Amino acid sequence: MDNYVVSARKYRPVTFRSVVGQEALTTTLKNAITGNKLAHAYLFCGPRGVGKTTCARIFAKTINCLNPTPEHEACNQCESCVAFDEQRSYNIHELDAASNNSVDDIRSLIDQVRIPPQIGKYKVYIIDEVHMLSTSAFNSFLKTLEEPPAHAIFILATTEKHKIIPTILSRCQVYDFNRISVADMVNHLQYVAQKENVSAEPEALNIIAQKADGGMRDALSIFDQTVSYTAGNVTYKSVIENLNVLDFEYYFKLTDAIVAGSVVDCLLVLNDILNRGFEGQYVISGITSHFRDLLVCKDPVTATLFEVGASIREKYVATAKQCSNAFLYKAIEMANDCDLNYRMSKNKRLLLELTLIKLCQLSENSEDPKNLNPVTPSEKVHPKTKTQPVQISGTVSEPKPEIKPLPVIPGEKKSTVTTIAGLGVSLSSLTEENPEKPVEKSISLQAEPRQSNRLFTEEELQKAWQEFAENLVEEKLLRNTMMLYKPKMLGNTVFEVEVNTEINKNYLDDYGNVILAYLRESLQNDDITMTIKISEATVVKKPLTSREIFDELVQKNPSLQKLSDEFDLELS
Repeated sequence: MDNYVVSARKYRPVTFRSVVGQEALTTTLKNAITGNKLAHAYLFCGPRGVGKTTCARIFAKTINCLNPTPEHEACNQCESCVAFDEQRSYNIHELDAASNNSVDDIRSLIDQVRIPPQIGKYKVYIIDEVHMLSTSAFNSFLKTLEEPPAHAIFILATTEKHKIIPTILSRCQVYDFNRISVADMVNHLQYVAQKENVSAEPEALNIIAQKADGGMRDALSIFDQTVSYTAGNVTYKSVIENLNVLDFEYYFKLTDAIVAGSVVDCLLVLNDILNRGFEGQYVISGITSHFRDLLVCKDPVTATLFEVGASIREKYVATAKQCSNAFLYKAIEMANDCDLNYRMSKNKRLLLELTLIKLCQLSENSEDPKNLNPVTPSEKVHPKTKTQPVQISGTVSEPKPEIKPLPVIPGEKKSTVTTIAGLGVSLSSLTEENPEKPVEKSISLQAEPRQSNRLFTEEELQKAWQEFAENLVEEKLLRNTMMLYKPKMLGNTVFEVEVNTEINKNYLDDYGNVILAYLRESLQNDDITMTIKISEATVVKKPLTSREIFDELVQKNPSLQKLSDEFDLELS
């Protein structure tokens, strides 16, 4: 049986033309060879598996080729090329700095540099993972690296450029290798699949390319693994099963449920995903990326940035048409916030579920970016009042932005109560019986007097006070203040709120008109009046001296003064 060779080695490039995704660098190296402008030291840096060592070998082989082709590639037929292909060339030396990183290893290398090549023009020394050299080894290498013999060329390769000392960097020509794009990897994987007689779906190869994260060696390793798993029939389903990748379909199901505002469907899909063994942070980061991809697919110009198969891209484009830009902006922001807070959360699943609930509420007002704050069903505003102009004091103005809708009181006519933040004003408009008739009713800043004012109990007052506080979304300080301090009846229509600080008093004063408007509407009494006072028990008094304390005690008990005089006591 023939020895099996993995694809990463079997299809390793042997010419500059066959290097994938590094056209700019290979062109520069070929031009340097053509113009005979070779530097004495090169530094190839970049992520793993992008072709650094491969390009170093091709470069070393090409500059020693005795009969280069018109395209300035190695001929692969001369004695030097054959010796290199058979791994017996004495002109090209490779050193792994990860295991040979001492001063003695570098000194041994420097001794070899003095010997001229037997065949060809140059002796090339490729030092891989050069950042692993010790500081003393770097220092002993400096002089030789700066002024090597004319026949010596050094090619250093590293994945961690920042660990190379500046004195080494200044002596090298630096080439930065890029991550290989998904499209380039997919094309190369298709070429390998064709050579190996493997059936492969484009979507499956795309998943492999994305999983490789820009490294061709990783992509080929994953490809070999998948071919073994599928017995030569690489499909999308088999790849996501083998690599434990979450299927796109789950993200589309979540999107459909969010757009429809279905919390139940969202929670069921999330439960199914978690039961499949996926970690929560992986799920929320995937949702964030999914919304980003939908936003990219909204415009044909940016859709090219989305590197997936054609069939999946079409599905993204179709789904993106159902979502507004404003909805996607807010959804990405909310999902990203959840991703950032996930590690710190004690109840991680609850955090995921709350985020999905907020996303479902978000879809209700996704058309207007100003109305993207989630609202509860009890806070919905009649659609007519959103689109019609509001008339105040005989003039028509544009519709006001809805900052915080207040709940509709059960048992009354349908009405919309909208708070204008900062003004302390409540606007109330009754909906006409005919839903097709535009709303033209004039709205004043003062509530119309009722025909009769009903009496209410302190319990009813506190319940309405609590309902108002619970429906506050943005004014959290006001919400906390109202939840902490409860109203107490002083008369039939007058109540008092006793607070501890001046700040709490001022906050209730600022929003007094809005609070009273809601209470009058809820309790059906337009004479309701609120008074606010600071508790005397919490007033901070200035520190008293010993004399002042004694004087206060004497006022309560005069005999203390006689006792002091009798014993001739003195207090400062």
